Amino acid sequence: MSTDPTAPAPKRVVTHDAIRKAFSAYVKLTCRPTITGLEKVPAEGGFVVASNHLSFLDSVLIQAIFPRPVSFFAKAEYFTQPGIKGRAMKIFFESVGSVPVERQKKSASVEALHQLGDIAASGHGVGIYPEGTRSRDGRLYRGKNGVGWLALATGLPVVPVGLKGTENLQAPDSNRVRSAAFEMHVGDPLHFEHIGQRHPLPVRREATARVMDAIAALTGQERVDTYNSPPADRDDADADG
Repeated sequence: MSTDPTAPAPKRVVTHDAIRKAFSAYVKLTCRPTITGLEKVPAEGGFVVASNHLSFLDSVLIQAIFPRPVSFFAKAEYFTQPGIKGRAMKIFFESVGSVPVERQKKSASVEALHQLGDIAASGHGVGIYPEGTRSRDGRLYRGKNGVGWLALATGLPVVPVGLKGTENLQAPDSNRVRSAAFEMHVGDPLHFEHIGQRHPLPVRREATARVMDAIAALTGQERVDTYNSPPADRDDADADG
């Protein structure tokens, strides 16, 4: 969003919120999703959303449907395309709460985690995919420790989310988006001790395991005790650990 102090901020906020709500209404009308547990989202204060990941659209679906805005990272190219189409993309991604990230940087993941921590600590919702990238076979892969770091560094509640069927909206190897039924299940928030940014790796792993167990309980996916690897032609910028 613009940082120009002379910009009419209230009007832009209303406009962006209207776009988010309109997209949410469109998704609910065309896809008829099954949604449970939204009442479990904290009504105030910062929180972390941790979800499984099946489709490029997962972030915008969570951002549109959740009762409070959730910031996910998206590759910076979505905000810098030229022309009318580029401007429309920038407005849309800003409206749902996406934050640009330069994924070419080797330190992008670490910087992203710290930025997510800052956003959440300021009282907002942030989203992360513990698997690191989309599951291309529908199984739930081992969670990376970034989500554990985020939970322990902020001490904020982690809201587990289980998605089912979103890969039918857009398959991993396709750019085509179509209407299809899907499910979004929100679990009880998980609470962790606020240890700060420096904490032992075993504690981080334990926190990550708790998050992954909660996600698995919501999705019923087959679990894999190995990390998922992104394809060579990866076209998104997932917030991972």
